[in-house]
Amino acid sequence: MDFPALPERLAQVRTEIVRRQAAGGWTHPVTLVAVTKGFGLDAVAAALAAGLTDLGENRVQEALEKIDAPAGRGAVWHMIGHLQRNKARYIPGRFALVHSVDSEPLAGELERRAAEHDVTLRVLLQVNVAGEAQKSGCAPAEAPALARATTGCPHLKLEGLMTVAPLTEDGVVQRRTFRALRELRDALQGEGLWLPGLSMGMSGDYGIAVEEGATMLRLGTALFGARTA
Repeated sequence: MDFPALPERLAQVRTEIVRRQAAGGWTHPVTLVAVTKGFGLDAVAAALAAGLTDLGENRVQEALEKIDAPAGRGAVWHMIGHLQRNKARYIPGRFALVHSVDSEPLAGELERRAAEHDVTLRVLLQVNVAGEAQKSGCAPAEAPALARATTGCPHLKLEGLMTVAPLTEDGVVQRRTFRALRELRDALQGEGLWLPGLSMGMSGDYGIAVEEGATMLRLGTALFGARTA
């Protein structure tokens, strides 16, 4: 696959972001994280050629195959999927931002691994706003304690929150989820934490996420089309 439709899809996404930000009254930059999960190295090359340098992966093993390949070395890599503690050793030095810190043990393990590499790792807390049993993320009530624990790790830099909305076409449900994450972020900032990042919105719901203040969007099929695997 050479993804000939990517430039046109990217232009449409950027136009929609401008429109949705105007509707929500926002002016901040929005980072597009092109999710290459399920696509090969040709997607990485196509994304970079289109000017998309922030790339996201859900699974560590698939990500490492791309990061360590010549084609992946020009990208800024985001770990956006659930991260098991035993995979934390692969993260420092390869990923620029981890979106999915969801527990104190995981934060502690990432701190230990980052210290071993003498690097500072940027992280977001994943919050299961909708309370779905099948989804990862801490409960909203647990987020303040986890945020404080994470900011206490000298090799981790907490920059915001992430969530995944329920898989639904109901815009009311989507909006409620994204707004709740933003309100949680605002409350934590009111307690003195600096949390500018809101990673929320994927291919099926990114428009509403932008209206609710998203600063990062995780887009796969909206950019690359349907996955074949």
